Order: sequence, then structure tokens, then C-alpha cells
Amino acid sequence: MIARRWSVLSKIHRGLGLSCVVPGLLLILTGPALAQVQHVEELHYPPLPELVIPEPERVVLQNGMVVLLMEDHELPLVSLSAFIRTGARLEPQDKIGLASLTGTVMRTGGTTRQTGDELDEFLEGKAAMIETSIGETAGTASMSCLKEDFPAVLTVFGDILRAPAFSPEKLKIAKNQMMASIARQNDDPGDIVSREFTKLVYGANSPYTWVPTYASILSITQQDLRDWHETYFLPNRIILGLVGDFKKDQAIALLNTVFGDWPKGPDAKDVKAYIQESTPAGVFYVEKNDMTQAKIAMGHQGIRRDHPDYYSLVIVNQILSGSFGARLFSNIRSKQGLAYDVHGGVGLHWDYPGMAMLSMSTKTQSTEKGIDALIAESRKMVTSPPTEDEVANAKASILNSFVFSVDSPSKVLSKYLTYEYYGYPSTWLKTFRRGIEQVTVAQVRKAAERHLRPQDFAILVVGPREGTKPALTRYQNIRELDIRIPDPPKGA
Repeated sequence: MIARRWSVLSKIHRGLGLSCVVPGLLLILTGPALAQVQHVEELHYPPLPELVIPEPERVVLQNGMVVLLMEDHELPLVSLSAFIRTGARLEPQDKIGLASLTGTVMRTGGTTRQTGDELDEFLEGKAAMIETSIGETAGTASMSCLKEDFPAVLTVFGDILRAPAFSPEKLKIAKNQMMASIARQNDDPGDIVSREFTKLVYGANSPYTWVPTYASILSITQQDLRDWHETYFLPNRIILGLVGDFKKDQAIALLNTVFGDWPKGPDAKDVKAYIQESTPAGVFYVEKNDMTQAKIAMGHQGIRRDHPDYYSLVIVNQILSGSFGARLFSNIRSKQGLAYDVHGGVGLHWDYPGMAMLSMSTKTQSTEKGIDALIAESRKMVTSPPTEDEVANAKASILNSFVFSVDSPSKVLSKYLTYEYYGYPSTWLKTFRRGIEQVTVAQVRKAAERHLRPQDFAILVVGPREGTKPALTRYQNIRELDIRIPDPPKGA
């Protein structure tokens, strides 16, 4: 069965290789060569044609489950994705890690009909896949299989969503893996920067900043997983996205067979996760003496995607670090040689503010220059605002690459699932290009001034004390952050 599926995919891949390469060579050989231009600036291209993006069909089952369907008959494959209205941000503080464990053991722990090992064997025999997880803002489940196996695999997928067994043995394994991860949480400097900077931006009391501890993991029981599942895994809290080689009416009938008798639950009344109003400005330090470099991050809260400045900030981010010719790369990496890897931009989340953040790694002796360089580039977005050429080039790059984000039905469906889940209009995708095109240079400049405010930056430095000390002595008040891992409870 695996060989049969691989054969189908291999033929398609070979076909795509020919169809992509040959026209590309012809275009290279016949386009600019015929024009006989002397400079790249002399090249002229016609406006981009209107991009036709297919839309999924939306159906709501009687129990409130939303289904988005997109037929794609190119390959005899079917894929199904589910978004579940849950997430780690809903966890109680004494049970941090519960959502993640639930998402893992739903799949590994089997169902009331099959053990996890039996599920593995079944899926392997079908060359199929089923995965489940719960992240910060959503639960997800996915499956893929050959067209002919869709009814059988969907039945198993339905069992996993509706009746997981949460095997105690598999829960123990998952808890041990998570505790091993806790023990390693300070090994990677990048993980430390991400974790601690998030705390600075959103506040230590925000669920977006909580991390599991030995105590929280050890306190989680099988019944906790069952209760979490019973609370959040309900048909009216689930959005399904189906793409592949199927017929709509047959697929709907099959979905009704698997999910139709699942009783609707109460309407969602989830508590909004706390975020502090503003980020405390100042300098913060984490000592990590086994490093040969310093990691620097600075910034404050960003915005949601439904903010009026959204399109302008997409362009701002492109100008800052969207390419190797962008400002951060050009000025800090290429001209000053302070960092190989430097990034920056205003975070744009769906239903809570992202983080405006500039970051880099640099030699410890360059820590001071690195801090100054990041602040300087942020200020230059106002004192030397984006030029008309920068805005035009950023727009062109965004619009030219946009087509690659919607070049398959599965990519398009994934976007529509996201819009449905976070309550954005179904027209969001189709209005993106026009939104970018209509942004003015003045709007880009104003958005940069509003949402990159160096005077409000929280500045975080992670590195060895010996190497970074000279860079930090110029600051009067440096707050050192304690990243020690709390010990397990006694007797655990």
C-alpha cells in the first residue's frame, strides 16, 4: 500500500519538475535576452494578472460542527484538518502542561475501541496518518489517506476525537518526556530569550508566558485529561477542513455518519487570557556563562491583525528584515558585521497582540554595539523613514510571493480554517492584495512611528557575565531575571 501511494506521488513530482523547469528556462532565454537591456532598471513587466483563488464550500452540521470542503482530484488522496476551540491559555495555573498532554495522549493513548499500538498498526497498513496536538490558542487534529481508505480512516479519526482512552501507560510516558524537556529548558539560549522576553511583554501573570514545572506535570491525572476533553471537545467547538479527491455529497454523508450523533455542547464562554497593559521599559539580564555570544532582544507589545495598521505593518516588517537587502540585514549584518542572524518586526497575531521585537546574536565584546545598532535602526524608521522606493520594493516582494501561499487547495483551505477559527471574514484572503496595494508611503511611515517605539523598549540580554558586563555597566538599573528551574516536590 505504501509503495502504491509512493508510486503515485513520484509520478506527479517528476511531472511537476518538468512543467516547472522547462517553461522557466524558456522564459529566461526568451524574455530579457530579446529586449537587449543594459541595466536591470530597464526591465519592465506588465501588471500582475488577477489571481483567482478558489473558495471552500461551508457546511454546518446539525450539531454545530462547521465543515469547509475543497475538492481536488489531481491525486487520489484525502486530507482532513480540525481546529478545536481550546488551548493552553485556558489552563489553570496549577495544571500547566495539561493541554499539551491531552493533545499528545489523545493519539498515543488509543480509543475505547483500539489501543494506541493497534492504531499505529492500522494506520501503517493503510499508509495513512492521524495526528493530534493542543497548542497555545487552539487544538488541532489531522489525517491523510488514500481516497479508497477514507471511510475507514475517518471512522478511526472520529473515535480519537470523540472517545480517547487516555491510557495511563501512555500518559506516564508523555509526562516523563515533558519533565525531561523541563530539565533542558535552559540549555538553548534562544529558548531562554523567547521565554523570558515573552514574560516581559505580556506579564508573568499571563497564561501566554506560563511554562510547565515538575510540580504542575506531576499533579496532572488521567481524570484531568478526561475532564479537559469533556469540556472542550464538542462538535460545536470544532471546525473541519476537508480537501482532496472526494465528492461533496458523499463526504457530507460520511461526516454525518461519523459525527452526526455527537450531541451539541453549550455555547463557548471561554475566559479571555490576561495580558498586561504595557511592557515595562528598561534593561533585563539573564546570566548564562556557557555561551560564547550574547543574545539581545528588545521591544514591546505589537498588534492584532484586525488593527487598521495591519497592511502598513506588513510592509514595515518587509522593509526591516524581509530580505537580505532589508535594513537590519544590510546595516547590522553586512555593513557593521555585528551579527550573522538579525531579525525584527511588529508581531501580528490573530486574536491577541503580537510582540514588536528586534533581536540578534553577537560576540560578547560587541554586546554594547549590538544594543545600540538595534535601537538605532528602530529610530531610523522615523528619522530616516521608509522611502518611496523601499515601500514600492516591499510591496512588490509581498505581492509577488503571495501567489506561493495559495498555490494549492490545501494551502488555501488552511487559511480559510484559520479565518473561521479566529472570527475573521471569509473575504480576508481575497482582500489581502488590494490592502497591500492601497497602502501609502505616509501610512507606512506613521505605522512605523506608532508601533516601533524605542523609548518604550524592554531590552533583554542573555550571555556570560564576564563578556557582557562592560556593555551593561552604563545602565543604572539592570534587573536580573531568575531562570532557575524549581525542584520537583519532595517525595515525587
